[in-house]
Parts: sequence; C-alpha cells; structure tokens
Amino acid sequence: MIKIYDRRLETTVEEKVLGGKLLQLLYEKPYGKPFHFFVKRKFFSSFYGKLMDTTWSKRMIPKFIQNHGLSTEEILFPLNAFSSFNDFFIRRLKTAARPVSENPDAFISPCDARLLAYEHLSIDEVIQVKGLHYPLQDLLGQEALAEEFQGGTVLIFRLNPLDYHRFHFFDEGIPGKSKAISGSYYSVNPVALKKIPRLYIENKRVLTPFHSKHFGKALYVEVGATNVGTIVETYAPDVAVKRGQEKGYFKFGGSTVILFLQKNQVHLDQDILKNSIEGIETRVLFGESIGQAYKGS
Repeated sequence: MIKIYDRRLETTVEEKVLGGKLLQLLYEKPYGKPFHFFVKRKFFSSFYGKLMDTTWSKRMIPKFIQNHGLSTEEILFPLNAFSSFNDFFIRRLKTAARPVSENPDAFISPCDARLLAYEHLSIDEVIQVKGLHYPLQDLLGQEALAEEFQGGTVLIFRLNPLDYHRFHFFDEGIPGKSKAISGSYYSVNPVALKKIPRLYIENKRVLTPFHSKHFGKALYVEVGATNVGTIVETYAPDVAVKRGQEKGYFKFGGSTVILFLQKNQVHLDQDILKNSIEGIETRVLFGESIGQAYKGS
C-alpha cells in the first residue's frame, strides 16, 4: 500500500497502482528476484512498447479508462481519434485542464506526479528513498556538473502509469542539448525503489541543462522504467522556450523526472518539504505553483 498526500483533499490517500500485485511479486517476494533479469532488459520494454503502438492495442483504451476512473473531459481529442494505446497514453490535455500559474516568481510543477523534494542537497548522498542514497556524480556521469548543484535543491517527480505523461519547462529560458545515458529498465515505483539500491543510476536516463530566467541554471533528468522503451524530447535545443511549454513525453509505463537546481534559487512550499522529510510523496499537477523564486532567507 502506497500513501500519498493529496493537496486538494488536504489528506493522505492510497495511490492507485497499476500492476500492483506484479510489482509485489517482482520486488518484495524472494522468488521474484530471478525475473529482474528479464524485466530490466531493453528487449522486454521495447517489445511491450511496440505492442502498445499497434492498432490492435486501441481496444484496450475504453477498459483502461473505466477500470481506473480517468476523466475524459480533460482530454484534448476524442477517444476515437487515437490510433493505438500508446497514442492515447501520450494524450494531450485541454489548456483549461492544467492552468499555468501567471505569477512569474512561481515555481510550477513540470508534470502530473507524486513529488519528493529536498533542500540543502549533498551531492555525495542524494536521497533515492529514505535510507538509500547515491552520489550525484554517478547519476550524471560528470563530477564537475554534479558539483554545480552542491547545497541546491532536488525535486523527484514520479509519474504513475495512470498520469498525463507529458512533461514541460517550469520557467522561460534556454534549454541545452539532451544527453542520453543507457541503462536498465527497473520499475520506479516505491516498491522497487526500496529494494534496488542506486536504481536511478542503473536505469536509462536523459540529461538536459536548462538556463531559466527566474531560477538560474537547472538540470532535467528523465528516467526510463519498465515498459518505457522511449523517452521523446520534443523541444529544440538552444532555442528560447516559454514557461509551461512542452519538453517531451514518456511512452507507456510510469517514470520519473528529476530536477536539480543550484543553491539559493527557490523556496519550496513547506507542505512538500515536510511530507518529503517524512517519506511521503505529495500529489501535484502540471502548472500548479509548488514554490517561489528565492528572495533571501
């Protein structure tokens, strides 16, 4: 059972987990460990991804919506417009469904997700989950780049398979060129995060530097996961972007966007920080304010 804090309901709720029993078998049962060899491999996720690209897969859409209580009113296009399940999975939403805060000093969530966030970052011990850490240099593959974020802020946005799966720029600015780092495809569900040390370092990921107008230099790290055979970047490098503009999307499966910001750039909302210290993720939606530009202590 995974508990998350819902800001709208102002209470802790149980998360809906797609494939929860399978995750428990793979990562909590002793006889599930041998299957890690298969599910973490690229061929497993690639095969499933290709299956979800077929026209046959679109018949799964109505049942998926019904079983999980998804709102069709938010979706930009009618259901009969989708050519496959993956086409539906990377669906766009109506602008009114995710209003972007108009306050230029507001730090907005770049996606729909469950969020853990920590200030005063130690690059030698970045938190994966409570009790498990990893060196930032190992995640980025660059010691000098890691050192730029010493004492800064890290935000871990975990996308559930039921979420809107496009991610966006949190501010106006200029993004650099993305760099892909190959790796495995472990699940990024908390069940797996507690069992696989250095999971983010093990998994496939994409790094993008971002020079924002109001929050200084930042770094996006998009992490692949089981059944996420593709991370698609839709932005143009070295071309100015607006706040809320799309950066890319994940194909089928849950995944994670990790943001690193340098020291003294953002004041995060206290409820998010308090929940994170307790190991509780906070449910956030793309466009909502989750902090403010740093104005001093």
